[in-house]
Amino acid sequence: QVQLVESGGGLVQAGGSLRLSCAASGSMLSINAMGWFRQAPGKQRESAAIITSGGHTNYADSVKGRFTISRDYAKNTLYLQMNSLKPEDTAVYYCAAKKYDSRWFDSWGQGTQVTVSS
Repeated sequence: QVQLVESGGGLVQAGGSLRLSCAASGSMLSINAMGWFRQAPGKQRESAAIITSGGHTNYADSVKGRFTISRDYAKNTLYLQMNSLKPEDTAVYYCAAKKYDSRWFDSWGQGTQVTVSS
């Protein structure tokens, strides 16, 4: 089992920046990939950024060039640096992890609210 706890959300003006953190614990060696997902009111949850154990990253087109995902293995922490924030980035952001033997992201944090005002 992997436990995930997000932090760093808040209210920011458009054009501003936030950094989200996700503290991970548990069976860390079993993790193949980690990611940040988000869900806006009335919309489906979507992938924002993913990073694999090999360091490969993948970003949604809507955040490419503005968001950066990174992982600190020594601190067992996942980060999402969000710059040039837009009102449409407003959502609950979730940290997630996928094990090597899983097809899906199956460990999730409780989420952290990000609100971008115009």
